[in-house]
Amino acid sequence: MAFDALIQRKVMGKFATGVTVVTTGGAAGLHGLTANAVASLSLDPPLLLVAVDKRAHSLDFLRANRCFAVNILRLDQEEISKRFAKPGPKDFDGLDYTTDATDSPVLAGCLAYADCRVVDILPGGDHEIFLGEVVSGAAFEGDPLLYFAGGYHRLAK
Repeated sequence: MAFDALIQRKVMGKFATGVTVVTTGGAAGLHGLTANAVASLSLDPPLLLVAVDKRAHSLDFLRANRCFAVNILRLDQEEISKRFAKPGPKDFDGLDYTTDATDSPVLAGCLAYADCRVVDILPGGDHEIFLGEVVSGAAFEGDPLLYFAGGYHRLAK
């Protein structure tokens, strides 16, 4: 008997995570999505993984561009998170960003970023798992935007 998906959502909602916007750029165009199914996989070689829902509009862009940047959001970037959490095409208008080693947008003011080239795409149930080799990145000062129990939060100090 399969475990109830609603209970799984409640259980995993108790796992506090950082908030990222995963962006991609290249021949297929710019796209991005808010994601918390992101993990550091390996230091040698440097690998990250990002799990993307098979229904996500971003999926075809990630597959075609074969690169992504994981932008770890700062506490004051909640609106950016909300912008990229909406389904459908994404609007980069008015956003300040650059690129680094790949054509993936690196959002200005983020807490940190990792710029990755896709090395593999694996099945993961109702998601596809993108394995990315980190080719560049940087970390900056600030407080992280957190997500817990269905809402945005800040670190207690």
